[in-house]
Amino acid sequence: MMEEQQTETAATTDSSGIRKGRFSEGMDPLFAGFNASIGFDRRLFREDIQGSIAHVRMLGAQKIIPTDDADRIEEGLRSVLDDFEKGRIEFREDLEDVHINIEEALKNKIGEVSGRLHTARSRNDQIALDLRLFLKNQSVLIKKVLLGLNWALIEKARNHIDLIFPGYTHLQRAQPVRLSQHLMAYFEMFRRDWERFVDSDKRIDVMPLGSAALAGVTFPIDRKMVAESLKFAGLSRNSMDAVSDRDFVAEFIFNCSLVMTHLSRLSEELIIWSTSEFGFIELPDAYCSGSSIMPQKKNPDACELIRAKTGRVYGDLITLLTILKGLPLTYNKDLQEDKEPVFDSLDTTLASLRVMSGLVGGIKFNAAIMLEAASAPYLAATDVADAMARQGIPFREAHASVGAIIRGEPTNKRFNPPTPEEMVESRCQEGATGKRSVIRQIEEGEDFLRRSGYLNSEAD
Repeated sequence: MMEEQQTETAATTDSSGIRKGRFSEGMDPLFAGFNASIGFDRRLFREDIQGSIAHVRMLGAQKIIPTDDADRIEEGLRSVLDDFEKGRIEFREDLEDVHINIEEALKNKIGEVSGRLHTARSRNDQIALDLRLFLKNQSVLIKKVLLGLNWALIEKARNHIDLIFPGYTHLQRAQPVRLSQHLMAYFEMFRRDWERFVDSDKRIDVMPLGSAALAGVTFPIDRKMVAESLKFAGLSRNSMDAVSDRDFVAEFIFNCSLVMTHLSRLSEELIIWSTSEFGFIELPDAYCSGSSIMPQKKNPDACELIRAKTGRVYGDLITLLTILKGLPLTYNKDLQEDKEPVFDSLDTTLASLRVMSGLVGGIKFNAAIMLEAASAPYLAATDVADAMARQGIPFREAHASVGAIIRGEPTNKRFNPPTPEEMVESRCQEGATGKRSVIRQIEEGEDFLRRSGYLNSEAD
């Protein structure tokens, strides 16, 4: 009896019509659920409608389908999009993916004429188009959020230009530096992240529609018309590559991975600085949590979560690279698994950037504790050795002499350390920690934000 029910169910899992003609029986219901991607690719709904409108306009203009039919289809697509925006679309797993769900919704609106929409198009080039449209839009968003974090860093740097604390190597106190220079170092990291997204945009901005399943189409399509309608900079040059290329997706996730690397490094330092052992900063309450048993605890949960979520985004990158590494040309169903990693890496990175931007804005610095840490006499060791070298002593000999003093060996050399203020101001070359140098770094950073359009649109 159970076998009969399963067979009957399987016979009904063919609502999309794609299997009609070629297959004599329906899809196994277990496999139907395994095969369906509507649970996640519904996120491409707007992009799919946008691409379909551009496609059907071209079909009408080229007389591939009647103009009246093209107009009816476009009107129906806009109505379907309106239903989606108002939450009136009911997604069906038996229709597999976002494309077929839209086609079914369109068919319910305008009838059989909707079937003309898929002329001169395959789901292979359709999904490639949807992904590129999606990442074009999301790249704009993530670049804007990156600039927002950089603005928060610049504000902190400018407002704490005179705060001095120890710089570290190997997590050991090394030399006094300005806190503002330390913050501007992270500005440079996130600036490079922004530049990477800018550079990768040109590899996303390629219009693949017209490649069809893999070899192109037999209809007199106008690919340039579609590209111009969708504001793509260029056309894919090889149809086989166009339907199987996911390099642009891997690059996008790699860019997100580096953003998360930098966020994780910053998180780690904020966690350390906020400990009782350091006491350099106090994190804002809004980004911390308490303990269920220890009333005194103030835990840096936001930073810890960002640090952990970095591994999650790395995993997204490895997932996609592993999917791609063994695929023969051209399209393979493996590529259905590309969307969840890119959605997850995007969402995780955007959330982490927004949290860090708010957190940075609320940090309080304990200037006296930081300066005291920077005033430890042996942090001047290099400066003392430099002073000896300026007196004509070879630097290696001066280095050894200062090292002997620190080690406590008897010596006739005197250790007269300069103050932290004197040490930082002695380093005034471009990029260094002297005040004028750091002010130049901040001013150049502000100029970058203006040229990028952020200050004019957001902060000013």
